[in-house]
Amino acid sequence: QVQLVESGGGLVEPGGSLRLSCVVSGSIFSIYTMFWYRQAPGRQRELVAQITGGGSTNYADSAKGRFTISRDNAKNTVYLQMNSLKPEDTAVYYCKILRVWGQGTQVTVSS
Repeated sequence: QVQLVESGGGLVEPGGSLRLSCVVSGSIFSIYTMFWYRQAPGRQRELVAQITGGGSTNYADSAKGRFTISRDNAKNTVYLQMNSLKPEDTAVYYCKILRVWGQGTQVTVSS
């Protein structure tokens, strides 16, 4: 059974940085696309970034130039480096593989 565990969220001031991590159990990690989503209060869950097994990436317009998704297949881990954070980035961030979601990690950007 595939399980995902996110970490790295927290409270950061505007302009700050955070790095989220998502560890995937199981042996399927390296061949599948990984996704980071986020959901702010009262809003729908939205795709932030994705990375294929081969390392090709795609970003939401809101994340371009500020966020970087990467993966370490040897560690079954996908990362989301978030720089120049804004209050509107406040949300619960989730990673996803196939139809399996992690539990989410809270990111709060506030002074």
